[in-house]
Order: sequence, then structure tokens, then C-alpha cells
Amino acid sequence: MLFLWLYMFYSCAGSCAGLTTRGSPAPPRVAPPLPPLLPGEPGEESSLEEQRAAPDAGSPISSFFNGSGTKRLPQAIIIGVKKGGTRALLEFLRVHPDVRAVGAEPHFFDRNYERGLAWYRDLMPRTLEGQITMEKTPSYFVTKEAPARISSMSKGTKLIVVVRDPVTRAISDYTQTLSKKPDIPTFESLTFKNRTTGLIDTSWSAIQIGIYAKHLENWLLHFPIGQILFVSGERLISDPAGELGRVQDFLGLKRIITDKHFYFNKTKGFPCLKKAEGSSKPHCLGKTKGRTHPDIDQEVVQRLRDFYRPFNMKFYQMTGQDFGWD
Repeated sequence: MLFLWLYMFYSCAGSCAGLTTRGSPAPPRVAPPLPPLLPGEPGEESSLEEQRAAPDAGSPISSFFNGSGTKRLPQAIIIGVKKGGTRALLEFLRVHPDVRAVGAEPHFFDRNYERGLAWYRDLMPRTLEGQITMEKTPSYFVTKEAPARISSMSKGTKLIVVVRDPVTRAISDYTQTLSKKPDIPTFESLTFKNRTTGLIDTSWSAIQIGIYAKHLENWLLHFPIGQILFVSGERLISDPAGELGRVQDFLGLKRIITDKHFYFNKTKGFPCLKKAEGSSKPHCLGKTKGRTHPDIDQEVVQRLRDFYRPFNMKFYQMTGQDFGWD
């Protein structure tokens, strides 16, 4: 009899809970309060229903709804330099199955730092155990605050700098600006504070970025030289597989990206991928890459080479690499 009574009690527990006394309205159901949003997280724009339904980022349920893996802060960052070949390097690296990278430049450590690490992490792709999370923002290399900020996030972050002949880089930088603002002054007029005296205007960003030794000194205050890999922009064009081999070694990855992944596009003048990430088709960088440079007065080019030479020599000594720019 006791067992029969218990059976009836538990059977009724679910269905009888909603019954009320005849004539008495059922009490309204109150939704549980929403958890507070972390400062700076982009969830503020999502609906309340989406916030309630969203599983925790690190839970197994999250993996079921949002794809397997976890969003992690990057273990490696391509920090520079602008017009050095950073986009090409990132696209090449994304072919590797153990590399997951953000496509767009987050600009977290220079423009969006106040948004917080939670916001930054949310931008990252999901990774599985053993995969590397990466991003690239070339302006970090010349941002004074970036080294300390990245070190504060993780002192073990691996840094990659793609460098290129600073004179060619400056002309490429100018060419990009010219394509957007056709009415800007000539390269020659922007290069000098006073052309008669030959004084170079180092306040012009196109010139200033190429003083690599000066910027590197700031990074070495926070990171050992062995934690920074310097990739030659020139060799990235002439021998992409060779440079990618060095990068894969630096990141502790198996050398999967090899010569078989590249072909040389004579029209663009640089290597392209036979198969891009997630595609079976060949892939070259967009029309904004490989622009034709304007003709620059050779006297101005020589003046710039003379200006950069001592900085280049110091940079070679600091990195232990001769990039052959002179």
C-alpha cells in the first residue's frame, strides 16, 4: 500500500503542480533575471531572448550550438609592418589546419583597448585543442603602448614582424594613399622637410614606419628577441614556401605548407595559393595588392637609401639577420 501511495504522489507531482484552487487565478510566471553583461562585450546589441538562450562559451552545450571549439586569446600575433606583406602571410598561414585566424584586423592593442579582453576574445574564431589562434594588425609594431599591453595579456605571446626594404615600403604606402586621395602632394614633396637641405621628414608616417630599429627597441623592453620572428617581405615573394617553413617552425607547427601550395602569378608579380582555406579554387590577393608604383625621382630614392642605411645596419645587428636592402 505504501508503494502504491508513493507512486501516485510522484505521478501527480508534475501535472498537479499547475492546478490551483477553484476560482483562484494562477500566479504569473516570472522569468529569471538575466546575467549582467561583461563591460565592452558586443552582446548588448542582441535580443533578450538570444541572451537567455545563449550557452556558456566554454561548455559542451556551446560546442553543440556554435560549433566545436573554444574562443581563446591569440597565442601568436602578426604585429607588423604595414605594406610589408602581412596580408599575404596571414592568408598563407590559414591554409594550415592547426591555424585559426581572424580575417579582419582587430586593432585591439592600438584603437580598441578600452573595450577589454572579453571583447577581444569574442572576435576570435573557435579553436580545438592543439590549434593556434592568431590575428594580424600591422600598426601594432609602431604603436608605443602595444608591447606592454600584449605582454600584460600574455608574456608568452609569439610575435611575427614582416619587414621589407623601407624605401620600397614607403613608396608602396604612398601608392596606397594615392589610390584613395588622388589630390595628395607628390611623394618627393612629402619626403623632405626641406628639399634644398635634404632634411628628411621623419614625422611623415610613410618614412617613420621604416625606421625598424627604433620601433624594435620598444618591443625588446617587454619581449625577448627569441620570441619575435622577422619575416622577409622580399623572400615571402621569391620563396614563399621557405619563409612559411620558418614561420611554421617558430609556431611549433608541422611543416604542412610547402611548395605544392603556391604558384607564381606573373601579372600580379607575387605568389598565389593553389587552394585557399576552405576552397578548392586558386586564390590571389585582391586588386588592392600589387599596385603599380608611380615613378619616383631617383635622386630622392637615393637620399632615402642613405637615410635608412644606418638604421638598417642596426636592425640587422639587433635581429641577427641581413635582409640585403643595401
